[in-house]
Amino acid sequence: MTSPNPHDQDQRTTPNPYSPDGVAHAEAIAAEQARAQPETIVSDGVLAADAFQTLSDRVISAVETVIDGKRDAITTALTVLLAEGHLLLEDVPGVGKTVLARALACSVDCSVNRIQFTPDLLPADITGVSVYDQTRREFEFKPGPVFANIVIGDEINRASPKTQSALLESMEEKQVTVDGRSYPLSAPFVVIATQNPIEMEGTYALPEAQRDRFMARISMGYPDAASEVAMLRTRETENPLEQLRPVVDLAGLLGMIRTVRHVFVSPAIEHYAVAITSATRTDRELRLGASPRATLQLVRAAKARAAIAGRDFVLPDDIDALAVPVLAHRLLPARAVGGSAALGMEGLGEVVSRIVSMIPIPLGAGR
Repeated sequence: MTSPNPHDQDQRTTPNPYSPDGVAHAEAIAAEQARAQPETIVSDGVLAADAFQTLSDRVISAVETVIDGKRDAITTALTVLLAEGHLLLEDVPGVGKTVLARALACSVDCSVNRIQFTPDLLPADITGVSVYDQTRREFEFKPGPVFANIVIGDEINRASPKTQSALLESMEEKQVTVDGRSYPLSAPFVVIATQNPIEMEGTYALPEAQRDRFMARISMGYPDAASEVAMLRTRETENPLEQLRPVVDLAGLLGMIRTVRHVFVSPAIEHYAVAITSATRTDRELRLGASPRATLQLVRAAKARAAIAGRDFVLPDDIDALAVPVLAHRLLPARAVGGSAALGMEGLGEVVSRIVSMIPIPLGAGR
């Protein structure tokens, strides 16, 4: 992925990408490029169902050239990206968490930054800092790596809570405030973070407030035998990640996101989602249930899943399929569930599955 040299552009006509005018400029370019392909547009820049499915299949197929045998994890990651959420990849070392994040980022032609979280990382290392310009005798803001469309945060739980909290404003409000001045982030903005739940020494558990800002949490799991053998054969001579090229440009990605926003959700589906999250707040095995933000993100993710499946309406199956990855990481057990952090998360997933099975499925839900 390459980006044009800013020095080669006319600074008088290209707005600052970190200003409101810059964001509007990027969206205007995306809309103009979308209008250049009228056969894929229905109305208001919304893609037709078959065009959307074609683009999403391209991304999934591209990532599958790097990650073998993990289509469900890839689809969920794409779902979060299209639903304008943030993704937490939590699993043991060596199963491809960072590779999945990088492959998804490489398949889309947009700006990508990677942050390696360490104990000595400071908040300014993420958000940016104001530097005094002696020539102009004023402070100039130098953007940090958070100013990108896709931000990959590797081993996020190795940074101190103070540094972790630097992401809170950007993840929720899509902006960064430094020295009393706010700088908007370019759309889309997605954080894909990884963490290792096994090794606890030298790590800092993510606070509930930050976990709640992640739309979904998924685990990669070990590959099956056939996929692992295929990996041995393909990795001997080359790195598939180096061969990966973008299959969707920024205009296409913005069009897909716009399409997801227009997916229809019936009142019955809305009540079904609220019933599930409400049940987590009164369940005897939980001392902290899902927040209203969780309900909102569950429905948003369901809309993206429906669009990927080629539908312009949400079904109860979409809610059911995403309930565990969207809700489980936000919950706190009333008592110990399992003997470790990994078993505890599995136990919370079982609690969510039990709650979903108890809620009556709305009949005739859909269009």
